[in-house]
Order: sequence, then C-alpha cells, then structure tokens
Amino acid sequence: TQPNLRQVHLIHAELHDELRAAGFDVCAGVMGENLTTRGLELLALPAATRLHVGDAAVVQLTGLRNPCVQLDRFQPGLMAACLGRDAGGALVRKAGIMGVVVTGGEVRPGDAIRVELPPVPHRPLGVV
Repeated sequence: TQPNLRQVHLIHAELHDELRAAGFDVCAGVMGENLTTRGLELLALPAATRLHVGDAAVVQLTGLRNPCVQLDRFQPGLMAACLGRDAGGALVRKAGIMGVVVTGGEVRPGDAIRVELPPVPHRPLGVV
C-alpha cells in the first residue's frame, strides 16, 4: 500500500488575509488545515523540506493541496479563489501544502518553525 502523504495540512495566514479581502469569512482552521503559518513562503518550499515545529514535532512536506469542491460547499466561490495563474499563465494552487509527521510532539499557537531544506537538487512541490 502507498503511504498517506496528506497527514498534515498547512496554510499560510497570508492566504486567509487575501481571501478575507475578497469577501470570504475565513480564519485559521476553517479550511481544514492543521497548522497555520505566517511569514513563511510555504508554496515556495521544495518537496521533502522538514519543518521543525515547537520543541519536538517535525513535518516533512510532500506536496501541494489541490483545492476541491469541499471549499465551495463551505463558501461558494472559495475553490476558485484558491487558484490563480502565474506570470506565464501556469495554474497556481494556493490552498496550502501537505506533509507527513516524521516526529510527533505537542504543537501550540505561537510555536517557532525552523525550516530544514533537503539536499540539492530541490524538487518543486507537486499535487498530492
């Protein structure tokens, strides 16, 4: 069997800011995420990056969350608002990233997050 690559869902709080500015009623946790970050460019991190959260927890990034119809069931239009296009016209999925727990531990609001990049060459996050 294949491992569950979607154990932990992380969203950057800047997405919530963007969505609220567009009229959506969102805040930390309402889009199914387990962790909300601020000031960390989650979508730009490479696959296999490890995030050390708090004193002990470690999450390894596996890929991008593909926005789905569940977002529209929560608030109509939310799925489309979580998609965009880059300067070259390529689809940008903004609904967060997924990861797996490498080391468990208690995680609390305000915990520091340390980024451990994988060895080069880095692979961009793909959809999981």
